[in-house]
Amino acid sequence: MAGTHGFSVSGYGPKRGGLWSRLSARDSVVRKLDWPLLLSAIALSLVGTLLVWSATRNRTELNQGDPYYFFFRHALNTGIGLALMIGTIWLGHRTLRGAVPVLYGLSVVLVLLVLTPLGATINGAHAWIVIGGGFSLQPSEFVKITIILAMAMLLAARVDAGDQLHPDHRTVAKSLGFAVLPMVIVMLMPDLGSVMVMAVIVLGVLLASGASNRWILGLIGAGVIGGVMVTALGLLDEYQINRFAAFANPELDPAGVGYNTNQARIAIGSGGLTGTGLFKGSQTTGQFVPEQQTDFVFTVAGEELGFLGAGLILLLLGVILWRACRIARETTELYGTIVAAGIIAWFAFQSFENIGMTLGIMPVAGLPLPFVSYGGTSMFAVWIAIGLLQSIRVQRPITA
Repeated sequence: MAGTHGFSVSGYGPKRGGLWSRLSARDSVVRKLDWPLLLSAIALSLVGTLLVWSATRNRTELNQGDPYYFFFRHALNTGIGLALMIGTIWLGHRTLRGAVPVLYGLSVVLVLLVLTPLGATINGAHAWIVIGGGFSLQPSEFVKITIILAMAMLLAARVDAGDQLHPDHRTVAKSLGFAVLPMVIVMLMPDLGSVMVMAVIVLGVLLASGASNRWILGLIGAGVIGGVMVTALGLLDEYQINRFAAFANPELDPAGVGYNTNQARIAIGSGGLTGTGLFKGSQTTGQFVPEQQTDFVFTVAGEELGFLGAGLILLLLGVILWRACRIARETTELYGTIVAAGIIAWFAFQSFENIGMTLGIMPVAGLPLPFVSYGGTSMFAVWIAIGLLQSIRVQRPITA
């Protein structure tokens, strides 16, 4: 019988024998981990470290005169992310289920703090809290996790208890209330990109929960109406409107709002099949692509590693999504299925949006590429998500 703690699953207690015997036992945590998922995420982070290094080693205005500045910081962020993943597995997604009210309240407080004088504006979005020492925090990244956990807790409660086959309308409405509150706060920053991801997460969660299709169709309709109203009422900042205008017509202002997209496409197109070689990209070395270590890091791969290197990134992202789908399908509890589905929706949409905006098929939305882009908060969040997926796999009942 599975326990409620990451390492309290039957058979996880002290065992006789040496270390190898404990690690190789059929019910050990190490053997239960999804290794293709873990190794793909690690590989992406390592590739990201090289790409971030290439994009920043000559940027003296950013790296404080140290060409290895971003290399070591990205590697450090990855290490902290791995530690957070291990901690998440140790706690277990079921233990975190009981802590959802606290985690949700903390995430709401953090995003509210962004709207106070503690908040800082970076790249046009007032979405950060500057901690000091060159470190900053983007609370909206953690909101993605708490929305998934809070909605999963509510939607699965009575179903996992055997009282219902599917969430009723009242439960669905309550879960949407928990999602809407932080989304509205994030929209006020404004951080439209994060809100888009959260909206997709909500749809993914509802689809996995078995909620009525009327809710899905209603939310899609409400999203369309809301988008029209936000535009009509002038709630979007000018830079956000310009981004959509540049997406609709990249040649509208090639030296202004369309500059990022045009330079990104030039960089990726110049890479050819095998690329120009790491550290040898003219667009990257010449610093023609803005925010290349964060939002536009995929352009470094396209230019310096070519179609094959960029394809490798897509392959690794595909493996992560494939293994996450398998975990969602194989778990026996609705709560685990919903959590996994929310993470799948998050990773899939954010990856598509990030890569799509570098190719000019999606509007620029200021979203990092999971595991690859530079950014501590985003790195921590995606590794916590990997920890949740691993916990769902580890805690499933042992079958013959």
